[in-house]
Amino acid sequence: MNFAVVNLGCKVNRVESDAAAAVLLAQGASPAREEDADLIVVNTCTVTGEAEKKTRKAVRRALRTNPTATVVVTGCAAAVDAAFYESLDERVECVAKAALSARVRKLANDMGARSPLVASLPVGAGFRSRVGVKVQDGCDNACTYCIVHVARGRATSRPADEVTAECVALAAAGVREIVLTGINLGSYCDGAKRDASAMRLAGLLRRLLGETERLRAPGELPCRFRISSVEPRDVDDALVDLLATADGRICRHLHLPLQSGSSKVLREMARPYDADQFRALVERLHAAVPGLALSTDIIAGFPGETDVEFQETLDVARACRFAKIHAFPYSRRDGTPAAERTDQVPPEVKAARAAALRSLGDELRTAERIRRVGTVELALVEEAGIAMTESYFEVAAPTGIPVGALTKVTIDGASPPSEAMRVRCLPLSVQ
Repeated sequence: MNFAVVNLGCKVNRVESDAAAAVLLAQGASPAREEDADLIVVNTCTVTGEAEKKTRKAVRRALRTNPTATVVVTGCAAAVDAAFYESLDERVECVAKAALSARVRKLANDMGARSPLVASLPVGAGFRSRVGVKVQDGCDNACTYCIVHVARGRATSRPADEVTAECVALAAAGVREIVLTGINLGSYCDGAKRDASAMRLAGLLRRLLGETERLRAPGELPCRFRISSVEPRDVDDALVDLLATADGRICRHLHLPLQSGSSKVLREMARPYDADQFRALVERLHAAVPGLALSTDIIAGFPGETDVEFQETLDVARACRFAKIHAFPYSRRDGTPAAERTDQVPPEVKAARAAALRSLGDELRTAERIRRVGTVELALVEEAGIAMTESYFEVAAPTGIPVGALTKVTIDGASPPSEAMRVRCLPLSVQ
């Protein structure tokens, strides 16, 4: 049988989609275009109103493109409004994330796929060289612009034993960079949250470093780990110390969402920090980990945001020396407090502010790359002649180094390779 996986949304979705594709490949199923697939899995996003529109479009396109395929709809949009998607066509089946792997395995068997002959690891042709491992799901925060805590539920963490076994298996299979992911990754806790002895994120990382180090052959570079995203409130002393002392085995790069540089706007977003606290954290991180690179998310045009408050955001972003800014114009999401506000920022103002943020992001990224010219970092060779450095800069991959290998590179001032050069993963139709 043939299958296609359509992935929308965040990096956690991507990890979950890769896991589903790996299960199907292990069953002997073959990746195909949507129009040729017997089974189409659409992993949905509903974080904003615009994301919801893209999700509905993707499901309708799957149904229109292929009049016979079974269409499994999963992810946040399906969790919030399963009835809508199942009303589109009798071929649509909404499946919860926790049940996805078992369900696609059953569907594959029903469609004639053989029993799995190999482990279902997202490794090899059709998957990324940097492999994500989901260690946490859900969120206990309730930011006023966000619906994800409704779609994903309360924060939960995978047992450390289970995470360790998966990471060891990936490292044994030759994976040289593992990206730990979660909806609120920094809240990871294996044990009771009030138990001081429970294992937190830093403790999990220390264990993973030790367990994967044992697999290293003499002269071989060990597997390294990357933290996908962490909330400012969750960056504790233990995590800072580990970043400073891990000698690059935990990439000296953090994605630290700012969302706004205005303390007033942050309050109205229900973010648990103010602008001064965020700047102080960044200063502490740079002092402890001199080679650290920081990326961030910023929302432009949150309801009620004034020109002065937006300028505060630009000022904080510049002071923090972000190596990359993901700028998003605010998008109303029904069911959130922010969507009910009457002081919505006009679309043209939101667009202009997002453009200003992107321009600043380009300026800061260029400056950060120039600051690193002549420095040596380990980079993971990816597809199409591209390598990703520890600090999350793309460089040309050295000739003769195989895909998936770690190699030392000297950063230069050249423009990074175009994203268009990437070879897209076969099992997924990435939106």
